Amino acid sequence: MSVVDLGAYGPDFTADPYPYYAKLRESGPVHETRTPRGDRLWLIIGHREARAALADPRLAKSPATVGGSMLDERVIGPNLLVVDPPDHTRLRKLVASEFTARRVAGLRDRIQRLTDELIDAMLPAGRGDLVESLSYPLPITVICELLGVPAGDRDVFRAWSTEIVAPAGPESEHTAVHELGAYFDELIEDKRCAGPSDDLLSALLRTRAEDGDRLSAAELRAMAYLLLVAGHETTVNLITNGVRALLGHPDQLASLREDFGLLDGAIEETLRYDGPVLNGTARFTTEPVTVGDTVIPAYEAVLVGLGAAGRDPARYQDPDRFDIRRTATATATGAKGRNHGHLAFGHGIHHCLGAPLARLEARIAIRTLLERCPDLTLDPDTGPLDWLPGMLIRGVRGLPVRW
Repeated sequence: MSVVDLGAYGPDFTADPYPYYAKLRESGPVHETRTPRGDRLWLIIGHREARAALADPRLAKSPATVGGSMLDERVIGPNLLVVDPPDHTRLRKLVASEFTARRVAGLRDRIQRLTDELIDAMLPAGRGDLVESLSYPLPITVICELLGVPAGDRDVFRAWSTEIVAPAGPESEHTAVHELGAYFDELIEDKRCAGPSDDLLSALLRTRAEDGDRLSAAELRAMAYLLLVAGHETTVNLITNGVRALLGHPDQLASLREDFGLLDGAIEETLRYDGPVLNGTARFTTEPVTVGDTVIPAYEAVLVGLGAAGRDPARYQDPDRFDIRRTATATATGAKGRNHGHLAFGHGIHHCLGAPLARLEARIAIRTLLERCPDLTLDPDTGPLDWLPGMLIRGVRGLPVRW
């Protein structure tokens, strides 16, 4: 099998990778690839194979498996995305004890107020960038308030976070990770000295397991880092991708406006059709692993194509069709379900801890926007969309709209 050079596809691949994945899928569910930034790895693009890989213990998350380490792990500390059991089990248990469904549900009224305020501010202009007006400020405000980050620091947080998930280059990524790590050291120390507070970061400082276990300083810093970056970047692009998909499919938008009972289906279909995370973070084979008819050797890097899996015709009927009623229809394999089996938030022990918060924010933001902007459309007077680079996040830097 020859190595597929994804970089050779050029900007068209960044703008719309799904036709390229469909063509590759014709010759198998996994391919040895070279990414646009030059990394060689194995990319899994079949739904069944991707789901199996996400739960396969032979695909480790720790880069130490291949004698390496990630920049954020070296600088900030071990987070849930770069550790395996039993370390992962321990860390997730400690965080899950505070990042609860009750805490997320308690944010509903605050998210609604923030959404209303943001839309109040944008309405008089009649046109603007949805990312700047709503999709970005809502999630960054929510996650910063949740963590207890001062309001004045949120703009610099955005710059650091964007550079980490869609870096312009190695040097700028390195700088962003170091500066964010130093910031969290100072913030955590401030909270330690300030005493009890009800924000999540303060709660994680205090939390202890039944056996007395607690997060170390490095683990707390790494957890804050992960919650900040993963906790708002995915939601920014879930909201934007959802609105973009609806505006690009007027029949689906009309159906949703007529019946907001379809809203959950619209969110889940966005996650399947064009979710905010294109590929999971790297995994590493601890032994030879067979995927389809291909054997991936031991100690190789693997990406699980979450976006590609969502367009697999072996799992979904007419996978390139955006259908907000899809949750009520049988798939190609006859399966049904609330999220119709998509992998947008992962699967297995690494399933996204923040998925309920992302869904809640997207539901409130999209419904409120459509209710208050009944004539919302894409702005035809702007140029082509500016897509985020890289293999991790799927989204655009801005979405010009009119209302």
